[in-house]
Amino acid sequence: MAYKKVEQYEDKITSGLIESYREALSLLGEDPSREGLQKTPERMAKAMQYLTQGYQMDAKAILASAKFREDVSEMILVKDIEIYSMCEHHMLPFFGKAHVAYIPNGFITGLSKIARVVDVYARRLQVQERLTTQILHAIRETLNPLGVAVVIEASHLCMMMRGVQKQNSVTTTSAFWGEFEKNETRSEFTKLISSRLH
Repeated sequence: MAYKKVEQYEDKITSGLIESYREALSLLGEDPSREGLQKTPERMAKAMQYLTQGYQMDAKAILASAKFREDVSEMILVKDIEIYSMCEHHMLPFFGKAHVAYIPNGFITGLSKIARVVDVYARRLQVQERLTTQILHAIRETLNPLGVAVVIEASHLCMMMRGVQKQNSVTTTSAFWGEFEKNETRSEFTKLISSRLH
């Protein structure tokens, strides 16, 4: 039996993107009808819909779906969450890791939901600075914690493949709110994301 992968995409969007990518290939000097490129516009159309599926997701609803009352007020940290996103300026990927922490104020959420919130905003056309604050605000507004901290470290192909072509550069962005605005709490968070405990 032949392998068949089942994926669902909106037909109108897919067909429109296919035509646009076919024209783009022609404008770049390629022949979109040659064997190696015949299915490329369709693959690109589906890939872009997958990479931007965050527009159809609600980060706050994801957090609220696993919101539990719990009497803890110590820092909860999920670190080294893989990020793959698309720079909105050049439509090239950037990738790296996010470190997200919060201090509960009567409610916690499922640990996997933190990673899903990162994906919701990463799978959109982005800038790293905005991505960092969007994650923070979603957690702050849904869980009403005592504090939230988000740090993202990422490499940008728009800097590596074109322009300044700096292959070893890493961009770090951070956003802190509430208890994490205090030096002591922020220092504890920074120490934890820098250490290797496992």
